[in-house]
Amino acid sequence: MNIILGIFGVLLIAGILWDVFETIVLPRRVTRRIRPARLFYRFTWLPWWALARAIKRKKRRETFLGVYGPLSLLALLTFWAGSVILGFAMVHWAIGSRVGLTNHDSTFLIDLYYSGTTFFTLGLGDVAPISGTARVLTVMEASIGFGMLALVIGYLPVLYQAFSRREVNISMLDARAGTPPTAVEILRRHQEAQAMHSLDEWLRDWEMWAADLMESHLSYPVLCFFRSQHDNQSWLAALSTVLDTCSLVMVGIDGVPKWQAQLTFKMARHALVDISQIFNTSPLLHDGIRLSPEWLIELRTQLAAREVHLSHEPEDDKTLEELRALYEPYTKVLSQYLLMELPDWLPLARVSDNWQTSAWEVRAPAADQTFQKCMSKAHRAQPKAHTALNKSQ
Repeated sequence: MNIILGIFGVLLIAGILWDVFETIVLPRRVTRRIRPARLFYRFTWLPWWALARAIKRKKRRETFLGVYGPLSLLALLTFWAGSVILGFAMVHWAIGSRVGLTNHDSTFLIDLYYSGTTFFTLGLGDVAPISGTARVLTVMEASIGFGMLALVIGYLPVLYQAFSRREVNISMLDARAGTPPTAVEILRRHQEAQAMHSLDEWLRDWEMWAADLMESHLSYPVLCFFRSQHDNQSWLAALSTVLDTCSLVMVGIDGVPKWQAQLTFKMARHALVDISQIFNTSPLLHDGIRLSPEWLIELRTQLAAREVHLSHEPEDDKTLEELRALYEPYTKVLSQYLLMELPDWLPLARVSDNWQTSAWEVRAPAADQTFQKCMSKAHRAQPKAHTALNKSQ
């Protein structure tokens, strides 16, 4: 019986150390389904997801969901440490509890206590190894405990740096795409600012963002559970908006080249598909509900009202539908799994951007009116500046 317990302890230690290596050190996605970390997140996320679904108020639900990512990370580290301590305690028990006590006989609880003090390198001295095998195990466990502590110290800064890089572009999206972000609002605001030529550069930046998202979230899947600073923002909503915008540009918009939109679309979809495989979430059937034929007509109407001309050839609607079928099944299933809302194609009426609100203001129409007046004055001043420049020349 002791030999079986010792073998199980060795296997437990080896399995946890390999899981730590794959999760923290190995810079690539691990496709194996049976892993301690994967099982840990599956058995902790499902009840958390169910509790979050029961919360009706959106703000409270988002606060509850926002706790899971950082808390699960700490719980995973605790799970790893506890498993290694338990494994070494099993091995000590299997070899006959070769540790010396001052006042008590050796028991499994004493072995567990000794394993814990050794792992955390406390060195209390009330329990000590009395055989060569026990001394070797002590040195090995102390080395593993010290090494895991060093890995954790280096792991957390890298994790939060990746999170910060992700959130920077999401925060910048607020002023360009509205809150929540939509593809129509992106095109409308660029057209109003007479900056459609800069849309190509904007898509190039988001191609880099999608590539960084894929690399960081495949290496550290826990980042997928980290929520954005605002309740109406998320990395999934931003990715969906970028794909929507690329789809419209690829269908055809006057004055906007298609090449960069194609590159960004490919990179963003690649990231989306690979991230969905982390959770083994199969794509749903494409039902087209997110942009119905009626809403597509309204989309064209709103764009035309802002002098954004979306191509309307006989095959364009079919092309847009085919492009949407490439990514919407994945965004929809991830939205359900992570409880992150997807943005609509059309902007909501009477919604302020995040930069227009504060803790003391529910809405800030005055700020928006002031900003619009400044923009109008700037646009009126442009022709005068060009006229003065021409006269000087």
